[in-house]
Amino acid sequence: MSQSIAFIGLGAMGWHMASHLPKLGLPVYVWNRTTEKAELHAQQFGTQAVNLEQAVQADFIFSCLPTSADVEQLIAQYPPKAGSIWIDCTSGVPDSARKLSQQLGQNQVAYLDAPVSGQTIGAERGTLTVMLGGNKQAYQRALPIISAFAGLVEYVGCSGSGFAVKAVNNVLMATHLWALAEGLTILKQQLVDVKAALNCINHSSGKSTVSDSIMAQKVLNRSFPKTFALNLLQKDISIGLDLAQQQDSNVPIFESIQALFKEIPKAQAEQMDFTAAVSVLEQWNQTVLEV
Repeated sequence: MSQSIAFIGLGAMGWHMASHLPKLGLPVYVWNRTTEKAELHAQQFGTQAVNLEQAVQADFIFSCLPTSADVEQLIAQYPPKAGSIWIDCTSGVPDSARKLSQQLGQNQVAYLDAPVSGQTIGAERGTLTVMLGGNKQAYQRALPIISAFAGLVEYVGCSGSGFAVKAVNNVLMATHLWALAEGLTILKQQLVDVKAALNCINHSSGKSTVSDSIMAQKVLNRSFPKTFALNLLQKDISIGLDLAQQQDSNVPIFESIQALFKEIPKAQAEQMDFTAAVSVLEQWNQTVLEV
């Protein structure tokens, strides 16, 4: 029997992720809050723009929305059909994943938390890392579909585990960004060639994804293209810290990172890329990281 796929949420990541799915040879339905965007996606990639009532009748339903609350509200209003698999690529809350997994399971719907990492370039190239939690049989059924936009799909444990890994990953990314910005600030104040120093770091033990690509491509050239909004990173940091607090874990670096990234108010953070958080450090030190 022919199966179908739906993708709900065509933001910076979802737009590209959904574009790979028609390659599987199955009908692909797309929905976005802005209907025109879904229609444009359909024109460019051979998907079909539909309403939510139609989208939730697919066999494999992807969601890529800003928060778990958005996903919960959508599912409450538009419950998926029995026998389907809901694959939530939102950077969400582990407790929400466990709740939705249990709730949907009562209606014979499998729920997988499957957040992604790899930035918009990874989504465009189909090389994203997917960290997946939930029922293992559902994961195995969904794996060929998810692999359409992924370079790595890793099953990390029971429901909520994918969201937990993503939150910790993003706290680490934020830590790398801030620490590197501090280091480059020191070097610039010492009249060191920042570009040359960064090249040394990228061939040494201080290397990270932030140093290897993000710092040069977004910060040092002062472009700050908005591919991942700062307020969403603030949310992910809070999720990671909440997990630590649930276990009474002592995590001073996580706590410090949350405080630093909260220096920019949410309303302002919504309008900027996450890398623009370094502007706080630049103001403190009266040193602009530009080459």
